[in-house]
Amino acid sequence: MQKFTKLTSVAAPLPIINIDTDMIIPKDYLKTIKRTGLGSGLFAEMRFAEDGLENADFVLNQPAYRKAEILVAGDNFGCGSSREHAPWALLDFGIKSVISTSFADIFYNNCFKNGILPIQVTQDELDKLMDDARRGSNATLSIDLEAQTIAGPDGGVIKFNIDPDRKHRLLNGIDDIGETLAKAPDIDSYESKISESRPWI
Repeated sequence: MQKFTKLTSVAAPLPIINIDTDMIIPKDYLKTIKRTGLGSGLFAEMRFAEDGLENADFVLNQPAYRKAEILVAGDNFGCGSSREHAPWALLDFGIKSVISTSFADIFYNNCFKNGILPIQVTQDELDKLMDDARRGSNATLSIDLEAQTIAGPDGGVIKFNIDPDRKHRLLNGIDDIGETLAKAPDIDSYESKISESRPWI
């Protein structure tokens, strides 16, 4: 998993509440267990028309936001089923952080396991960030995970909270498996002692 330390990017505004995981990555794309290649299906039902052509009105199809790495979204982002393909699709597309007033718990947890930073802010703060995002390529947001801040294009700074353990994992690029591997010497020592004291196990 890649480290997340600082990120400066254009932010795409998506002021829709209750965006569920089926909207993020429709079920037709769930035929793989690979974490790559899913970016093409991100928000597919909103990004593409029935004939497969791009919907020019959808934010991520607009020139200013095609390379956005930050998504500023409405309340209750990531609700619905628990599919981990949702953060996989976001990351494969290039989205490294999602800012909202609230997230579904399972989606929120899955983001941290995949190197995405979900940031929860107040409604007033989201309104300001949404206004900033609507400026397109003329404005960028800067996220500093160590300082736990979001800096807007006008110099304003928003502080956000994050669990210290999750912050540590993101800053160091450690997922659940990586955390276990970091304890390998202790595990090996324990296994060795058990093998000597209880050889029948």
